[in-house]
Amino acid sequence: MRALLSYGLALLILVGAGLWLATGTLVMGGNGPGKGERSIVSVVEGQEHGPIATTLADAGVLAHHEPSTTVDPALTIAQRNEAEMGTATQLQSVRTTTYVAKPMSIEVPLRGRTAAKASVSAVAETAGIVDEVNIVKGQSVKVGDLLCTLDQGTRAAAVAQAEAGLEQANAGLNQAQLDYDTNESLRNRGLAAANTARAVEVALSSAKANVSSAQAALDNANAELDRTRILAKVNGVVQDPIVSEGAMLAMGSPCATIVQLDPMRFLGQVPEARIALAKTDLTASIRTVTGQTADGKVTYIASTADSATRSFPVEIEFANPDGAIRDGVTAQATVNMGSAPAQLLPQSVLTLSDDGVLGVRTVEDEKVKFYPVQIVSDTRDGIWVMGLPASVDVITVGQEYVTEGQTVAATNVAAGGAAS
Repeated sequence: MRALLSYGLALLILVGAGLWLATGTLVMGGNGPGKGERSIVSVVEGQEHGPIATTLADAGVLAHHEPSTTVDPALTIAQRNEAEMGTATQLQSVRTTTYVAKPMSIEVPLRGRTAAKASVSAVAETAGIVDEVNIVKGQSVKVGDLLCTLDQGTRAAAVAQAEAGLEQANAGLNQAQLDYDTNESLRNRGLAAANTARAVEVALSSAKANVSSAQAALDNANAELDRTRILAKVNGVVQDPIVSEGAMLAMGSPCATIVQLDPMRFLGQVPEARIALAKTDLTASIRTVTGQTADGKVTYIASTADSATRSFPVEIEFANPDGAIRDGVTAQATVNMGSAPAQLLPQSVLTLSDDGVLGVRTVEDEKVKFYPVQIVSDTRDGIWVMGLPASVDVITVGQEYVTEGQTVAATNVAAGGAAS
């Protein structure tokens, strides 16, 4: 009896499950939603709307399926859900600020040192023993100041002898001129033969040559005597080496060294990224580590870069009338290289492209566009950059969440201009 009850319950469960399955759907062919879907009872009956299917449908227990033709099988699940819900994809929101280019002074800082205009050795132009040293180390001298005096030796006597020779030559010239005038007078009156003129003319020419030779000898003697006085050829400060009294100086040996401190030079190097803007006569301001300042101009730009630093040596010349700025002091020069259109941006808007290029993302015609920029100057108010259009809408909020070419919903919050 118990076995019959068990078999009966199992049969009832089996029949119930069959009826429940009959109301379901069978998907055939894997053709996607709405394609290949049929009710199980229609498969059993062999037709789409058989009597059993009709009875179950009227009773409301048969699943009803309508083929869908509006869903693209290539869409993702999220896109299908959005399409079924009838909602459009929401655009990424960003904030932009309009920045307008303004002329900006391009100032390039250079590190370097001061250097004397020249270091000149005052050398002896003749050999002799130093009779007197007229300067001391560190003394300021001007052109023509006496530095050293050499023993004159026989040079004064040579001058006296040359003067006597010149007087003798002048006397001979006077006599030759008198003979020439007398002969000419006699020839004019017919008292002297015509062929006598040649002799007096030769004698007169020889006398003039003797005078010229005697004058040259006197000039040489005076010059040799003057060479015993060694004078400063430039303005500056006396430095080592300085000769000692009693020392023997050969021709070309230095009496003292003069460092020319006015004008002074600044020696620095321009980076290769700025060399295209560099040119002579540009104004520059110089400040030493000791706090001294001066204004000057670029006087020299090397045409060949330093092989180690890939920068170009430059020289800036500036006035140093009182010699207060010394040679070899570390200094910084700021060179004004003109002006160029640039924008002053906050540092926060800078970003990197997929290729690692520094720039900013902007919005043009509701689409994101990336512009590489070149930083010209970093100030407290922001960063001056070049490489952007004259007027540009820069993304200030959300630039890291968008890509180039993406359509965005941009809100312009303010108009930003470059400071003058």
